[in-house]
Order: sequence, then structure tokens, then C-alpha cells
Amino acid sequence: MAGKKSLGILGGTFDPIHYGHLLAAEWAGEAFGLDELVFIPAARPPHKDPASVINGRHRYRMVELAIQDNPAFCVSSLELERSGYSYTIDTIRHYLQSDPQLDIRFIMGVDALQLISTWKDVEQLLTLCKFIVVTRAGYQLDRSDPVFATVPAELWDRIEMLSIPGLEISSSEIRRRTAAGRSIRYLLPPAVADYIEKHHLYRDETNDSYE
Repeated sequence: MAGKKSLGILGGTFDPIHYGHLLAAEWAGEAFGLDELVFIPAARPPHKDPASVINGRHRYRMVELAIQDNPAFCVSSLELERSGYSYTIDTIRHYLQSDPQLDIRFIMGVDALQLISTWKDVEQLLTLCKFIVVTRAGYQLDRSDPVFATVPAELWDRIEMLSIPGLEISSSEIRRRTAAGRSIRYLLPPAVADYIEKHHLYRDETNDSYE
């Protein structure tokens, strides 16, 4: 009898996607034997101002370009096509409706873990999937730290930790460097950097054109 299929989900705005995202997905897939990893750009993240995020079509295309050489990676427009806010629980339910036996691991950072108590239907979410929390190498997560005070106690049994090299890369830093006319080389795949330049992204406050 064949075992369950395992799926890693990496959600986020990917504004833009960078090597930190890709490394987290690659190492999670390898460490936990995931059959497939899907990147899901959020349309309207509940914890961010929608006006601060560029057009979803740009973000989707940048993910496509970033993962084009890795057959284990794919990108889904599920949340971009859904109206309203992008909630993780709705995405997990969608995949389980297609395959109730699917073993889902949701990949996230420590910053997301600190906010998880505010997520929609978090109690049910804890029963539907496991979580891979990605940390920088050398980081020791201390459950007693006040920043984790609101993390549900039952969640800790659903968490698997993954340390990756200390790449100090963030999408916000890439946006700032682009706006300042500084180099973003080696922070993200060349195809994504070229796309940003071609479409003049992160140069102003709109960036909604899609040509």
C-alpha cells in the first residue's frame, strides 16, 4: 500500500521572492522527505496593508521565474484567485478536499509563529497540518520567551524545527535597495532581478502595471 503523499506549503507575499525563500523550501523538502513543495502568493494577507503589496500577477510571475529550474517546486494562484483575505486554513482545507490523506507541512518563519494565535480558526488548523518553523543557523528557540506567550500549547507538538544558513535577506531590504538604485544581485535569482528591472518594480508606490 502506497504511503501518504507529503506536501510542503510555503505561503507569503513574495514581494519579491528571494534566495531565503528558495533555500527554506529546498532544505525543508530534503529534511522531511516532502514529495512536492508549492509556493502560494497571498492576495490579501490579513496582517499586512494590501496597498503596500504590489500586483499579485507580478508576484506570481516572479515566483514562476525563481523556481523554473526545480521540478520539485511549483506555484499556485489559489489565493490570488480567491476573493477576500488569504487565510492559511482555507488553503489547507482546499488541498485536503482534493486528497484527505495528504500529509501537509506548512513552512513558516519565527515571526509568523509569534502571530499564529491571531490566525483564522487556528484550533482547527492545528489538527489539519504540521508546521516547519525555519530559523537561522545558531538560533535557539526558547518557548519561555515572552514573544511566544500567545502560541497555543498544543502547537508545540505539531512543530518541527529547521535551521538554515544565516542568510540575512528580506524582501523589504530588496525593495529598499531597488528604490535607492542599489544592487540586488546575489539576493535573488537573476531572472527575478531582470523582471524587476524590466517592469520598473519597487521604484514608486503603485507598481500595478502588468505588461
